Amino acid sequence: MNSNQQYYHSVRLDTDKCKGCINCIKGCPTEAIRVRDGKAKIIKERCIDCGECIRSCPYQAKSAVTERLDDIFNYRYKIAIPAPTLYGQFNNLKDINLILTGLKYLGFDDVYEVAKATEIITDYTKKLLKEGKLQRPVINSACPAVIRLITVRFPNLINNILPVISPMEAAAKVARKEAVRKTGLRPSEIGVFFISPCAAKATSVRSPLGTLAPLVDGVLSIKEVYLKLLPILGKIEKVEDLSTCAFAGVRWAGAGGEADALGIEKYVAVDGIDNVVKLLEEVEDDEKLDVDFIEALGCTGGCVGGPLTVENTFVAKTKIKKLAETLKRKGQRPVVIPLSEEELRWDTPITYRNVLNLDDDILVAMQKMETMQDIYEKLPHLDCGSCGAPSCKALSEDIVRGYSTETDCIYKLREKVRELARQMVELEEEMPGSFKSDNREY
Repeated sequence: MNSNQQYYHSVRLDTDKCKGCINCIKGCPTEAIRVRDGKAKIIKERCIDCGECIRSCPYQAKSAVTERLDDIFNYRYKIAIPAPTLYGQFNNLKDINLILTGLKYLGFDDVYEVAKATEIITDYTKKLLKEGKLQRPVINSACPAVIRLITVRFPNLINNILPVISPMEAAAKVARKEAVRKTGLRPSEIGVFFISPCAAKATSVRSPLGTLAPLVDGVLSIKEVYLKLLPILGKIEKVEDLSTCAFAGVRWAGAGGEADALGIEKYVAVDGIDNVVKLLEEVEDDEKLDVDFIEALGCTGGCVGGPLTVENTFVAKTKIKKLAETLKRKGQRPVVIPLSEEELRWDTPITYRNVLNLDDDILVAMQKMETMQDIYEKLPHLDCGSCGAPSCKALSEDIVRGYSTETDCIYKLREKVRELARQMVELEEEMPGSFKSDNREY
């Protein structure tokens, strides 16, 4: 994606629901939120649609825009590609086929598991790692929130990202290709819908990274699909044998699943956007980490912790683990890769998005940077958020940009009030005696 290109955002703010609290600004990894005039504001250029603000808002003022289930009927042939996280939402699930059959009851003509596509991505990644041409440590490309985070905050690590499409995109390619072969329909008549645990996937479908054109036609939230599936599962008379994935593919739903599937000895699996930021800071600072691969996932617990899920993160993770163990006992099925290497690789490079540029004129930008540093030194460095900015450094930037003033900081405001009070006392003492308030004469 071009660094100046605007992209679609799935995370939206409902100002009517916003109460102006500062919960959201503290958890945003790219400092994309401010509170001004009693309402939150999302700076679109910085937002990576990680969904942390959705999770932290107590008033449900943040939400993710996804397609509705009825939208699938805009296509002649409808395919569901469910994330393996979907399986972790249901109690006592012993057979994935029950869920897949239920999706067909909801109106889909066919299903293709993203868990199966993870096996395709795993095998190709193993090949690339074995060739030894990738820049180490290699950072996985499955989480779009992490990729966007890198393009905004860690430009030096862009070349470390695994240049391979995500399992969602691989599933979409395979599913559409097979549907064309089976039905004879044109690709445009076939709708491929991803059932997603997170907002970042909804964004990546509309504004893909690493690929020139969207491969998925729409994204449905796991929450909506779960609520539609739950009442019908007990009414299914015949469960179809639709699942083709193995245990390793299902394990991708939880943190560490991808790295385990790759069988790498020297790896780090990190989840939760704050933890990801801390680790990437260490890598960018060249703190010689003896690892070959970094599995970085924006949500706590991995995809099972996505903001569009229903089940508690840790409960869902346990369910996924049990389900994977059940599949493991059934044995590993052979992996057939129906895509060429060219189809599995990115077809366009990812570039740095300079959202911190203070001015197009480099000399003016440098002057503003110096001013910003001077302002920052005068601030209390408490990063309390009371000013409506996430940190003192962010406030100093806002002041330079003309969005705020120093007195938005309550500590600087208090100093200003104290100084005014002192000046008033001095002024009063200099006034003629008949005008002093303590003499009660006017």
